[in-house]
Amino acid sequence: MATELQTAQGDTTLAALAHASALVASFLGPILFLVLADDDDELVKQNAKNALNFQIIIFILLTISGILTIVLIGLLLLPIVLLIDLILVIIATLKAKDGEIYKYPYTPSII
Repeated sequence: MATELQTAQGDTTLAALAHASALVASFLGPILFLVLADDDDELVKQNAKNALNFQIIIFILLTISGILTIVLIGLLLLPIVLLIDLILVIIATLKAKDGEIYKYPYTPSII
């Protein structure tokens, strides 16, 4: 799967923190950075939007997994979803730190 590399000018530290904050504050962290980003800082805005979209999908997956714990399938799915979240957020943080607009795989643009 080939992805095109998108870069933008902006504060790479805030862009990386927009992704990393999701590990602590789920979707509230990316919302905070989306609101705090300067109007002309496209790097932070796009990375925060992508992080927010991904965290919404993760929330939906965790909710489904939680419901499926009734039939014990969710007990297997919960750690898998959390591990995928951790790995992809770390990758996104590192890419954003390099000035890249990171788009999570298989994540639709909701915001």
